[in-house]
Amino acid sequence: MKIGVPKEIKDHEYRVGLVPSSVRELVARGHYVAVQKEAGIGIGVTDAAYHQAGAEILNSAKEIFQSADMIVKVKEPQPIECKMLRKNQVLFTFLHLAPDPELTRLLQQSGVIGIAYETVTNALGQLPLLMPMSEVAGRMSIQVGAFCLEKVQGGRGVLLGGVPGVAPAQVVILGGGSAGSNALRMAVGLGAQVTLIDRDLNCLRRLSNEFGAMIQTLSSSQEAIEHAVIRADLVIGAALIPGAQAPKLVTRDLLRKMQPGSVLVDLSIDQGGCFETSRPTTFSDPIFIEEGIVHYCVTNLPGGAPRTSTFALNNATLPYVVQLAEKGYRQALLDDPYFTPGLNIYKGQITHELVAKAVGMPYVPAQRVLQEV
Repeated sequence: MKIGVPKEIKDHEYRVGLVPSSVRELVARGHYVAVQKEAGIGIGVTDAAYHQAGAEILNSAKEIFQSADMIVKVKEPQPIECKMLRKNQVLFTFLHLAPDPELTRLLQQSGVIGIAYETVTNALGQLPLLMPMSEVAGRMSIQVGAFCLEKVQGGRGVLLGGVPGVAPAQVVILGGGSAGSNALRMAVGLGAQVTLIDRDLNCLRRLSNEFGAMIQTLSSSQEAIEHAVIRADLVIGAALIPGAQAPKLVTRDLLRKMQPGSVLVDLSIDQGGCFETSRPTTFSDPIFIEEGIVHYCVTNLPGGAPRTSTFALNNATLPYVVQLAEKGYRQALLDDPYFTPGLNIYKGQITHELVAKAVGMPYVPAQRVLQEV
């Protein structure tokens, strides 16, 4: 199979779809890999390293899209990239279509086979391709949250871990999945007082057993969220419904009851955000203030640590890239029932039920379209 790796063009996005070790694995199996010139420069990987691994270096994104049967990316294609996609081409990347009907429409028009990292599952009910980025984002959320609490950023001027004689910051984490639990570990490590809220009692038991008296866990309810958020210095939004829009857990009315200068970091922003007042931001302009509350809603937060993120993502995605290349998309998806939910778009049809519901478009089951001759 011919595999293309374009350079990412989203604002301050330096991650790359394949690293040289992944390229080497694919080339050893007889596949052709083309990498756009300087695609890896942002993570310290040179064109020479890709060439040594067996890739052909092409000068432009247009050449990459024209030459490849499958495009392997990190972030959702931008409008200019959507125009370069070809009918029947496989696109394997993060898509996050639920809050973005316009991107959905562009992908439908392209006729592409769109497989989304974030909706691939496994036998444990986890999201194995989203997980490494959730781990990075969760840990980074505490870093950026601490930064936003500084007075010069509009925050309350509170040091996350406090100092002897002065209380630490109150951190509330909404969601105890991969992102939330990694945020929890960072916040505890820095000495904050942490409350984690989740509706899954097994998750709460696990985290309570691990951290004991260092944290407080609460079963999710409107009352529990309101009680905790009003007193918080920093709130991390980490709620997720795979494929669907994130639930709005903090309303504008609740925001007005919070302490001025408190900070919200919305890790669910790729799926529409879990705060009513959230709107997507970029690394170039990451912060805005609404109702006196600092919001940090960068949609590609793991891109802030692109080298770590790229290698972590490749560790997870490479086996799936290999399966797609070896078997072709149809057989690879049919052979693995946990891979099948990754198919979001198939030649103009929406094949993930929650995505279809979120964007208000018709749904066609993935199994049905894959079995059509």
